[in-house]
Amino acid sequence: MAPIISITDLSKTYEGGFEALKGVSLDIEEGEILALLGPNGAGKTTLISTICGLVSPTRGSVTVGGHDILHEYRAARSLIGLVPQEIALEPFEKVINTVRFSRGLFGKSRDEAHIEKVLRALTLWDKRNNRNQQLSGGMKRRVMIAKALSHEPRVLFLDEPTAGVDVTLRREMWDLVRELRASGVTIILTTHYIEEAEEMADRIGVIDRGRLLLVEEKARLLHQLGRKELRLELGEPLDAIPAALADHNLTLSEDRMHLSYAFDSHAERTGMTRLLGDIASAGLSLRDLSTRQSSLEEVFLQLVREGREEERA
Repeated sequence: MAPIISITDLSKTYEGGFEALKGVSLDIEEGEILALLGPNGAGKTTLISTICGLVSPTRGSVTVGGHDILHEYRAARSLIGLVPQEIALEPFEKVINTVRFSRGLFGKSRDEAHIEKVLRALTLWDKRNNRNQQLSGGMKRRVMIAKALSHEPRVLFLDEPTAGVDVTLRREMWDLVRELRASGVTIILTTHYIEEAEEMADRIGVIDRGRLLLVEEKARLLHQLGRKELRLELGEPLDAIPAALADHNLTLSEDRMHLSYAFDSHAERTGMTRLLGDIASAGLSLRDLSTRQSSLEEVFLQLVREGREEERA
């Protein structure tokens, strides 16, 4: 099956010479959730804006559902729903009319059943006759999502969808995203919340300074790049790491009651057996030990750091 979105060698250089995108190539499969992670100014919003036809590329090509975004703009754009970072709503318009109007902009015939379904899914049905200015910030963001879903798109872009949203509302939005994916909608989201990507995404893309550093299945990414940490709880406080353990690159906690040892769980030798033997030889007593897998945040920071080092080289 052909990807729902195909991006080839996409670049964008603004007046003044700033390169926002540098040769990005990426295929996005239908029905997946792809999370794009990157620091501020990495190029996430420029990439989304280019795919949606809001920014013209300097070089490269993009197709959505097989339609070129430049030569078949209307067909490509009709397949896309976009929820931008900024909340832009007519303050005096009613919620339901706002969503109806967005559907009409795409030339879709009136469908009150679909509008009701979208509003109910977003817990907006009881607010349908409220004016937008009467809503909280979280509710306004929900209206933005309802607008994006009004014309039944096959692809939904969520640019920082839970920015400024409380924890409860964020969880509800995650549930909604999963329901949309289950119905066949392809979802691409950008987020600063690493746990959001870890919770929902099928694949993770890391972008920095306009370059796509990596795109990988979430589980495989953590498996390939994630390191484990052995945490050792001591029987009594330790003033300093004994010289006999210096080769193990241990870290002593501030409370002086824990030693940490990082290792590659997939390596042929982890070094743990020798470490534990050396600890016993040094006369240290252990109360407990545990292991911890690297989080997606740690993997993300590692990728960005390595990417910048390669760029400087």
